[in-house]
Amino acid sequence: MSFASPLFLWYFMPAVLLAVLAAPRGWRNGVIAVGSLVFYTCGAGATTLLLLSCMVVNYLAGPMLEPDEWELSRTRRRTLLGCVIGFDIAALVVWKYAGFATQQFASLAKLFGADLPVVHLALPIGISFYTFHHISYVVDIYRGERPALRNPVSFVTYIAMFPQLVAGPIVRYREIADQLPQQRRHRLDDLASGFPRFALGLSKKVIIADSLGPMVDACFATPAHDMTFSVAWLGAIGYTLQLYFDFSGYSDMAIGLGRMLGFRLPENFARPYSSVTITEFWRRWHMSLSRWFRDYVYIPLGGNRHGVAKTYRNLCIVFALTGFWHGANWTFLVWGLYHGSLLIVERGFRWESAPASLPARIGRRAATMLLVIFGWVFFRAPDLGKALTMLGHMLVPDPHGLTDVVAAALTNQRTVILLLALVIVLVPATPVTGPYLESTRSRPAAALRVAVMTLGLAYATILVATGTFSPFLYYQF
Repeated sequence: MSFASPLFLWYFMPAVLLAVLAAPRGWRNGVIAVGSLVFYTCGAGATTLLLLSCMVVNYLAGPMLEPDEWELSRTRRRTLLGCVIGFDIAALVVWKYAGFATQQFASLAKLFGADLPVVHLALPIGISFYTFHHISYVVDIYRGERPALRNPVSFVTYIAMFPQLVAGPIVRYREIADQLPQQRRHRLDDLASGFPRFALGLSKKVIIADSLGPMVDACFATPAHDMTFSVAWLGAIGYTLQLYFDFSGYSDMAIGLGRMLGFRLPENFARPYSSVTITEFWRRWHMSLSRWFRDYVYIPLGGNRHGVAKTYRNLCIVFALTGFWHGANWTFLVWGLYHGSLLIVERGFRWESAPASLPARIGRRAATMLLVIFGWVFFRAPDLGKALTMLGHMLVPDPHGLTDVVAAALTNQRTVILLLALVIVLVPATPVTGPYLESTRSRPAAALRVAVMTLGLAYATILVATGTFSPFLYYQF
């Protein structure tokens, strides 16, 4: 069930919000938990059993992982933590990567005349996200940062909360633990603050991202012998914009929904295409993922505390994992290592800090944007051959224009939306629209809220009603 579907917008969301408002305070987490499981089951079907199994294991392990002031040895807790994390990762690896791994072995075996079977498993929706939520839960308890949840309803509310279950933001347990007690107040001003944020995200997704999708698909589907300089750049720029407005739109909708339910979810985007370094880009893009890898992988590996060589090693590990976390394909691994290499180069030449002068900032921003665009080609391409073909044409100008298929996909409406999206991402880095829209009481913010909830929401609703929406891109991860 997509946030941008009629079923969700006109039936599910209003029903859950009304139930949460009408229920006694002590029942509200229960309403959210049940609604979230219904939401997930509608999309995941039988793979909901995997989510429930993971929740049972992590919930039962939580109290046993709490530190005891009289404990003389942490061996028992450390062993249990390793087993639980191993279980979570094993579930992710089997369901997400078994098919990819067996395909590689089968391809290798063919070189020697053997024929090995390939495993085909349906990818459970949101498994990458709820696996990271479970790991955050048990690690934060083990570290003594927050106590374990004794109430199973509160635990299900955290793990399965439908705004963030399928595609984030990735909510670390310590960020939300204090919001989970069932006597939490739920005021009407939460609805007033959260709904404009939700409307903003819906507008970004349906009006911009979905409009650019067919054009981007046409560019990336162009055969190698028909690929041109113009098609390659149009596809790369179009996908750069599509992915941002799709994923940041989802994040805005999730944060707005969470606020309407009485929760404050972490921000996930802060105008990333305004970055002047790749280091800054990763502080602004999918921030909840960056924070998760920093806290649970990079720092435990040693971070930057043990010399330059180990710091570079840790960055490579983190970004290799970041790439493969997004999908079982060599293109994602290359994309992750590409960004990790750029970060190492910036550190080596001390470019990670922003320049002071305006001309230098403009130049560095343009260079960073180009590097990010090149990286997105690997991220979007179905295989490395296609990615290298597009990148080759992007680097070598030719006199050929758009193919007939791409020209037909680039309608006047999509051209206008493409230019509008470019203008939006190229404006100054502040303010960040989502938090500005939600929290600021100035006249410009009020005018923006009115525009989003009238013009933007009305147009997006028309598009949804006509069936022109598509699934969120991050649903596949």
